[in-house]
Amino acid sequence: MSQEVRRFFLDAVECFGVLIEPAVSDTHLTDESDRKFYDAAKECSGVLVTGNLKHYPNEDFIMNPAGFLQRGL
Repeated sequence: MSQEVRRFFLDAVECFGVLIEPAVSDTHLTDESDRKFYDAAKECSGVLVTGNLKHYPNEDFIMNPAGFLQRGL
């Protein structure tokens, strides 16, 4: 990835992103370092896209990249 693409992406996150402080859930996760992603997606009623589905509970808002793309807008 070029420096220009990285800068474009980070600028977009800064411009359109929303800073949140989600409540910490008590949901069991295989890898505790994944909690920040799980809690943020749950707090925002968002989608968590991951290649490690086995690290998360089986919930509708958690999907792999292929599932996300098949879902469409």
